[in-house]
Amino acid sequence: MIHFKPSINLWHDFKSNQKAGLWLFLGSRRSLQIVRPSIMQLIIWGILGGLVNTLFSWLSSESGIREFNPQGLISYSLWPFIALIVGIFLSQRIDNPRIMLVPALLWLVLDTNIALLQSLIQYLGLIDVLPYALYDFMPTLFLVLFVWQSLAVVWVFARELKWPWWERGLIMLATLVTLIVWQMSVTSQPIWKVEKELPTFSEEAFYAQSKVLNKALESIQFGEFTQSHWYFLGIAGASYQDVFMSEVERIHEQFDTRFGTFGRSAVLINNPMTRNVIPIASETSIEMMLNRMGQQMNRESDVLFLYMTSHGLPNHFEMENAPLSLRQVDPKWLREALDKSGIRWRVIVISACYSGSFIPALQDDNTLIITASAADRTSFGCSNEAEYTYFGKAFFDQAMREQNSIQAAFSQAKKTVTKWENAQGFEPSEPQWSLGKNMEIMLPQLEQRLFPKINTPPPVELELSTR
Repeated sequence: MIHFKPSINLWHDFKSNQKAGLWLFLGSRRSLQIVRPSIMQLIIWGILGGLVNTLFSWLSSESGIREFNPQGLISYSLWPFIALIVGIFLSQRIDNPRIMLVPALLWLVLDTNIALLQSLIQYLGLIDVLPYALYDFMPTLFLVLFVWQSLAVVWVFARELKWPWWERGLIMLATLVTLIVWQMSVTSQPIWKVEKELPTFSEEAFYAQSKVLNKALESIQFGEFTQSHWYFLGIAGASYQDVFMSEVERIHEQFDTRFGTFGRSAVLINNPMTRNVIPIASETSIEMMLNRMGQQMNRESDVLFLYMTSHGLPNHFEMENAPLSLRQVDPKWLREALDKSGIRWRVIVISACYSGSFIPALQDDNTLIITASAADRTSFGCSNEAEYTYFGKAFFDQAMREQNSIQAAFSQAKKTVTKWENAQGFEPSEPQWSLGKNMEIMLPQLEQRLFPKINTPPPVELELSTR
C-alpha cells in the first residue's frame, strides 16, 4: 500500500514534488514517498511543462519566421492525459483515491526538468559551443530522455506495487513501443513550426549573372612585365551559410588593400544576397576566371593565390546554390582547370572538411598547397553567425597580418587552430602544407611583393612534405 504525506502549503508541496521528480529520474521508489499530489500542483506543473516544452520547440525550430502550432501543444498534452487515466485505473485497483493524480504529476515534473535540460543543450548548440561530435547523438539522447521519463513512472509503480514479472515486462514493453512510435509520428507537429520556403533564383539575378561575370572577367588587368604580381581568386562554395561569403569578401579586401592585388583579383560567391552583384561559383565560372587570369599573367613571374572555402567530403568540395544544380568540384577537375589556364606558379588554400584529400592531385613542383584539415579530418567554425571559419580566422585574419612569410603564417595558424580545437574538445583538424621543390626556391622572391620589408622574423621550423 502506498501512503502519501498530507499537503502543507503550495510552495512546500512544489519543492517536494521537484525532489520527487529527481528521484523518479533515477528510477527510485523514494519519489512515491515524498510526492504530494493535489489538483493545484497538477495544474502548476502542467503549465510549467507546457511552457518549457514550448521553449524547447522554439529553440529547435530552424531560423526564420516561426508560427505557433496549437496542434503541437495538444499532442504534448496527450501523455499527461494518458498518465491521468492510468492513475484513475490504479486508484480503483488498489482502492487509494489519492494515487489518481500521482502518475500524471510525476510525469509532468520529470518532463519539465528534462525539457529544461534539452532547451539548455539546444541553446548551447545554437551558439556553437558544444563539441561537434555531440550533434550526431543529440536526437538519440533526446529520444532516450523522453522515453525514460514515462518508463520511469511505470518502473517505480511496478516495483512499489510488486506486480508479477510478466505483467511488469509486458507493460514496460507496451509503453516503450508506444512511446517510440508516437514520438516518431509527431515530429511533424512541433509546438513552433517554421514553414520552409523553397529556394528561388530571381529573374533579375538570372539575367544579371552574365553581366557581372563578364564585368569581373574584364576587370582582371595585365601586370607590369618587369615585376612579379599576385593574382587572387576567392571561391565561396555553399550558399546556405553566410560564413563562406563573409570570409571570402573579407580576405578579398585584405588582399586588395594590403597585398596589392587590386585590379588582379576576383571572387565567385554562392549566396542569395550576392546574386545580383557577384558572379556565382560554379565549375564554369571558375574555369573562365582561371583562363582569364592565365591570359593576363606573366607566366614566368606572376603567381595565383586561390582560396576556396565551403563544406567538403573526401575528394569533394561542395558547390551549392539552390535551386541551381551545380556540379561538385573534385581534385582531378581542379587540377585540369589549373593546367588548362596556363598558370605556372600557384598557391592554393582550401578550407573545408577533408580538404587534405585534394593534395595528391594538386601537387607539382611549382605549387604550394595549404588545407584546413587532413584528408581524414573535419575542420570547424562554419557556423552561420561567424565571420570566418576557424582556419580562415587563424590564417588570414591573424597570422597573415602578423607574419611576413606564408610559411610562418601557416605555422602560427596551425598552432592557433589546434589550441581552439583542444579548448572545445574537438578532434584536431591537422592543417596540411605541401610545397613543390621549384616553388620552395621561388616563394621567397614572390613574397617580396606580397609582404612589406619590415623586420623579417627568424625562420620557423616546420615539417614540410616537399615534392
